[in-house]
Order: sequence, then structure tokens, then C-alpha cells
Amino acid sequence: MTPDSVLDLGQRALEVTTVLGGIVLLPALAAGLLVAMFQAATQINEMTLSFIPKLLVVAAVFVVAGPWMLRVIMTFTLNLYESIPELIG
Repeated sequence: MTPDSVLDLGQRALEVTTVLGGIVLLPALAAGLLVAMFQAATQINEMTLSFIPKLLVVAAVFVVAGPWMLRVIMTFTLNLYESIPELIG
């Protein structure tokens, strides 16, 4: 296992992690921003008000993008398992 193969494997793992995390976190960020703007406009300072919309948005993202996300992580894992012989030898 050469240092180049380790770096390539780490880079691919970080790319998959970034894509899958971004798919979930960006809509949650947008929902939080909208709720914060609503709270600032109405001067409602309830801390739990921002939690429920973000939770619903994240659940909706998992329902819509979940199969794709599962396919991406399964493809990465299967490719990793298949490359074990050439990484070792």
C-alpha cells in the first residue's frame, strides 16, 4: 500500500462524506435561516421553534434523497472492498 493509494482513498472518502453531508446540511441551514428571519421579524424568541422545521426538512431530505445517498455509500464501500487485493498486494 503506497502513500499515493492511501491519499487517493482518503480523498475519495472525504468527497463522499462531503457530498452526503452537504445534501442534508444545506437544506437544514436554509430552513434555520428562514426561521431565524421569521423570529427576528416577529420578535418571537422561542428556542424550540427553530428545531421542528429543521427536523422536518432533514426528514424530507432523507425521504427524497435517501435511496440515492444509500446507493452512493454502497458503491463506495463495494469499490473499497473490491480494491483490497490490489491495495494489499
